[in-house]
Amino acid sequence: MAASIKEIKAQLSQQPSPELLAQLAADPRKGVQAALQQFQRQQDKLVARQQALQERLVLEHELWPTYPLIAGIDEVGRGPLAGPVVTAAVILPHDFAVLDVNDSKQLSAKKREELYLKICGVAIDISIGIADAQMIDRENIYHATELAMGQAVQHLYYQPQYLLVDAMHVPVDLPQRKLIKGDAKSASIAAASIVAKQVRDHLMAMYDRVYPGYDFQDNAGYGTKNHLAGLAALGSTPIHRQSFSPVKKYNR
Repeated sequence: MAASIKEIKAQLSQQPSPELLAQLAADPRKGVQAALQQFQRQQDKLVARQQALQERLVLEHELWPTYPLIAGIDEVGRGPLAGPVVTAAVILPHDFAVLDVNDSKQLSAKKREELYLKICGVAIDISIGIADAQMIDRENIYHATELAMGQAVQHLYYQPQYLLVDAMHVPVDLPQRKLIKGDAKSASIAAASIVAKQVRDHLMAMYDRVYPGYDFQDNAGYGTKNHLAGLAALGSTPIHRQSFSPVKKYNR
């Protein structure tokens, strides 16, 4: 007796053999052909995702023979009115195969968290650098971000031999390449952007409980309507950047 459509769908979900695919292609039932077409669409999407990852690993593959330990560096949080700039340094293994690792801004919160956990599970090394509001006010936002990137590199357990950096220069004595929109060009930088984003979002969710009234859980410290309303009603907190003009306006 021929397999049911339900059974065929289950077979297609289990890496079907070429022989089974050929057999199903000859099956005249409409349900079988619909299941086969759905399977092929899924395979086409998978191939596209795999190809996208390989394109974001081109620089790493070029550099790995000379520099086996490459750290991707990125930052999150230069624009908000409150909270730190968080930087991340991530050293990926040469067989890195986590699909969909891309610029964190292109990913949903659910997808970022999923990828964050996967990256943490396979990375050779991960380190975080922090520039708090006081450092940002003292140094200016750009230099504070540079210093935080330097922290992330210096705190790695394994000393990297080369840095791939998103749009900035890290003040450490290591060869490095600055890439504009690097989180879309390098898997190492993209992984760092995801790690930095998730760490900062988790921090801001914690600060939402410490300093209620500013909606940090939802705005991550950016100057949204609810955040500005909180500033107007409550004044600034120790995590607000006093050198940023909107904070000055509402400061008490």
